[in-house]
Amino acid sequence: MNVIKTKIKDLLIIEPKVFGDERGFFYETFQSERYKLAGIKEDFVQDNRSRSTKGVLRGLHFQKVKQQGKLVTVTSGEVFDVAVDLRPNSETFGQFEHIILTSENKLQFYVPPGFAHGFCVLSDTADFQYKCTDYYDPTDESGILWNDASLNIPWPIQNPSLSKKDQEQPRLEEIKAFLINGWN
Repeated sequence: MNVIKTKIKDLLIIEPKVFGDERGFFYETFQSERYKLAGIKEDFVQDNRSRSTKGVLRGLHFQKVKQQGKLVTVTSGEVFDVAVDLRPNSETFGQFEHIILTSENKLQFYVPPGFAHGFCVLSDTADFQYKCTDYYDPTDESGILWNDASLNIPWPIQNPSLSKKDQEQPRLEEIKAFLINGWN
């Protein structure tokens, strides 16, 4: 596998080694020791999968205290995936990285704890799979408004299909003090 570092420390793109021929393909989607050597030190405790239709945007989500790292990939379709650095002492606080994940490129995006995460679907449908380093807790969930002008994320869609929750998320500036000083 090839590990590609991004401009944001600890945020990684994983390009698996794919073995294929006219019959199909095979690749490892996860191997604990190899991923630890790549810099992913956390243990994964929960796997999730979602399916969304074209134009759906999910995010930008994070957990306040029980922060989750995520190893994400697309098993069917194509998404525009985004991670925003919310680590208070990070030199890249408030900066983001984005990547196109597809079932064809088989890339994985490692989003460490301390990041907000979101994606929008570019294909007719997309199946999105992610491994998490902590359990999902709906009482600990928060987010940032997807189109917060201070982030300036170049989303490739104009009028996404959003949940009510994602339409009402705060802007980064509104929660910045909590991110820096804690949620208590």
